[in-house]
This record gives sequence, C-alpha cells and structure tokens, in this order.
Amino acid sequence: MNCALSGHNPHRFKFKYDERQRLCTKLKKALTAQIIAAYERGVRRFFAGGAPGVDTWASEAVLELKTQPVYADMELVCVVPFPEQDARWILPQRARYRKILAQSSEIITISPQYNDDVYRKRNCYMVDHAEVLIAVYDNDKQMRSGVGQAVRYAKKETARLFSFTQIRQR
Repeated sequence: MNCALSGHNPHRFKFKYDERQRLCTKLKKALTAQIIAAYERGVRRFFAGGAPGVDTWASEAVLELKTQPVYADMELVCVVPFPEQDARWILPQRARYRKILAQSSEIITISPQYNDDVYRKRNCYMVDHAEVLIAVYDNDKQMRSGVGQAVRYAKKETARLFSFTQIRQR
C-alpha cells in the first residue's frame, strides 16, 4: 500500500522555522507515530512533495525509520512539482531537500517547468496513487493551502477511509 504525506510550510505554525520549539518537536513525534501506524497497516511506499515543513519532516521521519531493520522495506518517493522547486530557497533548506532527494527510492517530476497548476497536480498525483493520506493542516478555509486542497480532493475523489489527527497549537 501507498501513503501520501502532506502538510503546511513552517510559516503556518506558531513556531515558524524554529524546529527546537516544543510544539514542533511534538508535531514531529506525532507525524512519526502516524507513519508507523500506516506501516503497521501495510503501507510500504510513502509519497512526499518535498516542500519545507511537514513534507520535509515526514520525509526525514521515513528515511530515519528506514534505517531500522524492522522498517527496512519502507520506500520514500519524492513527487516534485518541477525540477527547480528549490531555486529560491535558502541554502540550508536547499541542502536538506537535496539530501532527501538523494536518499529517496524514486523521484517523480510532475512538470518540466513551473506553471500555475503544478502544485495542485502534484497533490492530486500523490492522492491518486495512495490508499492512505497523512495530512497536517489547520483547516483554515479563509487561507489558500495546498494541503487543504489535497485533503478536499482526497475526500471528494475517493471512497477510501482517511483518518486525520489534529495537533493544536498552544
């Protein structure tokens, strides 16, 4: 089975880019627990979009788990919207992204170049190829959100059962 991983960029969280904050640590632990739960239900391939924030943390969690013998058959598939997705990112985030790409089992590129629809197509691709979706999002309908779009698409287009874990920001 396959699982799509999706979530907000760091600027949507109270802790922003400070991953040492208690809430970020808690979120990462909950995300890892959800990935393990998916694995225990038979998921072996995890799709992630490569963006900063939840995509990165989920990818790193899969790669870290994969180093343990019990999870050695996990695969991380990076579904990138276009080859230069990281062109405007700061150097540390770009290096982190490229390390994830280098360790992934497969890289799927949605479009050879940026276009207005490429992120939506990436999200739809991941949902269409997964039986499970793990999403970390705040469901703020007043703000546009790729992860919100992915969740709505999954609910609309599939008859599968999705479970969502809400992590409150305090």
